[in-house]
Amino acid sequence: MLELFTAGGWLMLPLFICSIIAIGIITERFWSLQTKHISPPELVTQIWQWLRYQQVDEARIRALQDNSPLGQILASGLINRDAPREITKESIEDVGRHVTLSLEKNLNTLGTIAAIAPLLGLLGTVIGMIKVFAVITTEGVGNPETLAGGISEALITTATGLVVAIPTLIFYRYFRGKVNLLVVDMEQQAMKLIEILHGERDFDPDKELRE
Repeated sequence: MLELFTAGGWLMLPLFICSIIAIGIITERFWSLQTKHISPPELVTQIWQWLRYQQVDEARIRALQDNSPLGQILASGLINRDAPREITKESIEDVGRHVTLSLEKNLNTLGTIAAIAPLLGLLGTVIGMIKVFAVITTEGVGNPETLAGGISEALITTATGLVVAIPTLIFYRYFRGKVNLLVVDMEQQAMKLIEILHGERDFDPDKELRE
């Protein structure tokens, strides 16, 4: 492995750094984007119980904000529960935009790595071929070892760039889809709360839990 790294030339270092960053982001996002951490299914039912027994207070709202990203969104609705429907909705949407940005944390970096890794590999290919032609120009084709070194560097960096880029792109697309699903689910939960707060929905906790 060390021999391949050395044979690939100096561009193997940025490719290695890209791979380490990508692995770190993928691991962190797998942990952070779990549904139980983002959108606990029992929150709306819990809030309905608070509203039913008039237990909504500042302490419970703060606890809700600290619970999860969905909790932050629903807490903004509770804070504005006595305001007109449009104001309640706007406050929820404003917090929702900030939550969505937090869910997309580091995904742009992951996408950038997926884009630049094959380009770094291609650059390594170009540099390797330049070395090959430089040898041919100065020494002809009589030095196969030097020619093989340049070709080897070109192939190794190209392969490494693809090895880094392909799984990174797969996980980038996966996390993008995951975030979209989580956002849609939180929007649905927020709409339920708005309808409950303004008397537009007959809430059935048993039905909601089954769903």
